Amino acid sequence: MDHPVQLAQRYVAGDAWLAQCSAHPDLVRQAWQTDDLATLASGESWLVAESRLVTGMAAAVRIREEQRGPVLADPELDRAWWLVPTGGAGELAGVRQVTVQPAGWSLHCPPTGQQVAGRWWLWRPDGTGRLTDPAVLAAAFGPAGHRPSAAGMA
Repeated sequence: MDHPVQLAQRYVAGDAWLAQCSAHPDLVRQAWQTDDLATLASGESWLVAESRLVTGMAAAVRIREEQRGPVLADPELDRAWWLVPTGGAGELAGVRQVTVQPAGWSLHCPPTGQQVAGRWWLWRPDGTGRLTDPAVLAAAFGPAGHRPSAAGMA
């Protein structure tokens, strides 16, 4: 079990990493200080792979803890947003339950240790920059979620 100080240090590290993923880290911190969601654009540090929350939870249990990167959840919208490497769109192109948002797409997120506007981190950023491997994510959604490419059907 984590000591409260260790947990707080992880939150600080995760928040620092998230803020640095923005072109305007001060605006990110300012939003969090006023209990608002911060807007982070995808594309520079990571892409966002979006799924339904229910479907994403079923996939998440298939991923070992050390392979999970940050995942943001919004139960009201039934959405989960997985942070994946910027080159990961191709690996996920054939997974029908996942939509990879384009670079520049805005992710509205709370700080790592809080819930804001109903959103919270299922798996928090830990400050290391670890992301979910798109191949692991695609496999977790299972064979039923994979669409063969047109080239593979010929």
